Amino acid sequence: MRRSTQRTHLAALLALAVGACARGEHVPVRGGLAVTDDAGRRVTLAVSARRVVSLLPTFTEILFEIGAGDRVVGRTAWCDYPPEALTVPSVGDGMPPSVEAVAARHPDLVVLYRSGPNVAAAEQLERLGIRTVLFDLNLLEQLGPATRRLGVLTGQEKRADSLARVMDSLASQPPTPSTRSLVFIVWDNPPIVIGAGSYLDRLAALAGARNVFHDVSSPSAQVSIETIAARDPDFVAVLTDSAVPPRYATRPEWRVVRAVRTARFLFLPGQLFGRPGPRAAEAIRELRRRLEAAP
Repeated sequence: MRRSTQRTHLAALLALAVGACARGEHVPVRGGLAVTDDAGRRVTLAVSARRVVSLLPTFTEILFEIGAGDRVVGRTAWCDYPPEALTVPSVGDGMPPSVEAVAARHPDLVVLYRSGPNVAAAEQLERLGIRTVLFDLNLLEQLGPATRRLGVLTGQEKRADSLARVMDSLASQPPTPSTRSLVFIVWDNPPIVIGAGSYLDRLAALAGARNVFHDVSSPSAQVSIETIAARDPDFVAVLTDSAVPPRYATRPEWRVVRAVRTARFLFLPGQLFGRPGPRAAEAIRELRRRLEAAP
């Protein structure tokens, strides 16, 4: 939004406030803090959150990274980084969250990924008087804005802004010229692959690899085995903490995919690649290393 050219002090303040809301930033409010979340809701707190339940591993990592880890009083079973997060009580797998388990932690803020079930859970928590905030986190470009708003709500604005600048810089980098191609297969029956709407597509581009399903605008999509074979990726990227080929690699129908037939798999640690977050640059370096080491 353009800066206001009005000369009055009031008009200038209004212009700044409207612009900040449009960008999803925070606006100071009398006696408290406020941000606009990715559901378009105005989220206000009288004081910085002191008891936070984080319902996504990315949020948990960000909260610890910006110095608000001591505020986290609940996490999902998937929130396993940093190691200190494992000392925080789990409220379950978080898909969808147990409203009762979350409320039992007596939070003053619950942070959720914006999805249908989570929006419903947020509404239930709000009816119990528990403030919630919903963020989109499919793309690298969404990390910086989410981090800044978490910094506002937890009183860690300076550290959050510093981290957000690093994330913004990473997200704005041009793709590295690609010499290899790959496909991210996240499910095999039916086959589901990663598209351009996912941060993994961007990680691949920055690491020097071309996602053969970059033309798919959504985060993921169901495709046929024959379509994967026709696009003939050099590698199949698998998010796993082991180096054991996926079970589908032994099934006859998958042998039409050259990379499966020749066992050209990239085994990517789930904890590092399975979520966008503060370690995105590390993930890019690791993917580049594995691509360069592959024959």
